[in-house]
Amino acid sequence: MKYLPFVFKHLRRNWVRTTSTVVAMAVCIFLLCTLRSVLSEVDGMLEASSASRLVTRHSVSLTFNLPMAYESRIQSVPGVKRVAKTAWFGGSLPAKKEGQADADAGSDSTTDWSNFFNNMAVDAEAYFAMYPELVVPPDQWQSFKETRSGCVIGSKLAKKFNWKVGDKFFLESFIPPYRRRSGPFEFVVSGIYDADLAKFPGTDVSTMYFHFDYLKEGVAPRDIGVGTFMVEIDDGNQAASVGKAIDALFENSSATSITETEQAFKASFIAMAGNLAFLLNGIGLAVSFTILLVTANTMSMAVRERRTEIGVLKTLGFSSAHVMGFVVGEALLLGILGGALGVFGSQGLLYAVSHAPGVSDILAGIGLTGLELKPAVAVLGFFIAVALGLFAGLVPALSAYRAKITDILRTV
Repeated sequence: MKYLPFVFKHLRRNWVRTTSTVVAMAVCIFLLCTLRSVLSEVDGMLEASSASRLVTRHSVSLTFNLPMAYESRIQSVPGVKRVAKTAWFGGSLPAKKEGQADADAGSDSTTDWSNFFNNMAVDAEAYFAMYPELVVPPDQWQSFKETRSGCVIGSKLAKKFNWKVGDKFFLESFIPPYRRRSGPFEFVVSGIYDADLAKFPGTDVSTMYFHFDYLKEGVAPRDIGVGTFMVEIDDGNQAASVGKAIDALFENSSATSITETEQAFKASFIAMAGNLAFLLNGIGLAVSFTILLVTANTMSMAVRERRTEIGVLKTLGFSSAHVMGFVVGEALLLGILGGALGVFGSQGLLYAVSHAPGVSDILAGIGLTGLELKPAVAVLGFFIAVALGLFAGLVPALSAYRAKITDILRTV
């Protein structure tokens, strides 16, 4: 520690180069931590899926609905325990009350997109039976079942809008078939659900659920169909065979289906961006290699500029190990400063993004409960920064260690 002032003095000698190297290292760690945090959230979302839950949707796209008549036929497939109709409503809090919507039901001028959140129409009894992780107090659950316009909201959503049981609000969908000329749908908060995150990590508590029949009646006489059928099966190991049996029922119909596990269904959203894990890991690896070269070049330049100083230090009695330690210490300090700056920068960005108006709700809409820097990711990022600094300074340090006094002073 007594030599630490010498290390700081050497770094301050060319503060522009030192600062740029630290910033470059910080950017590297910032990207690594941010990208790894996104992947961690995606992995957590997928791990929260159950092997005994399947999703049946239109084989062409989620924008096409399936006929409601498919429900009874799916229920008849051997191995199927229960079936629930679901539809992603895509509603947001409108700027106008019911009855004041534009005459053109396709207009979205009354929609407040900053308050968008995930909301779904479901067969309440069957759907919640499939999801034991969604816990609703018994009295609130009974009220929800008995209230036509009732809804159940997640605890995070209730906290955001300061909603409590009994509150009323309006939602208007941006999906044309779910809009009506009479105005937005009115809802009453019948219950607030929570989840045991210790037992069911990654469970979303920021979604709103309401009765599918309420949506169906609200847009009558239009036949809206079903967005997806949630299917619970008796044995998760039979998911592939049951899925094939369901799809075989409709292979000759005008609306063919595709049935996949809940995990595969969620992963399909991520797949829209390509192989996300390969892409993000590739970016991180390329940036790390680049910063390693930059830092190594910085340390090499610093050693070359101080050849005279190194020769003088050795002449005064400093051993080669001491000189090597000075160079390695500088490189490690660069890594520590860059790593700390990168980790704190990543934490700040993830916090800002997760709490930005509308962004957290969009994340919840695709199943991500939020973005945060996990301690393991922060430690990994800081360790990589220190390792980059160590490896970058190792070659210049060995050069300084092997340099002979006579050779150094001869070239002065």
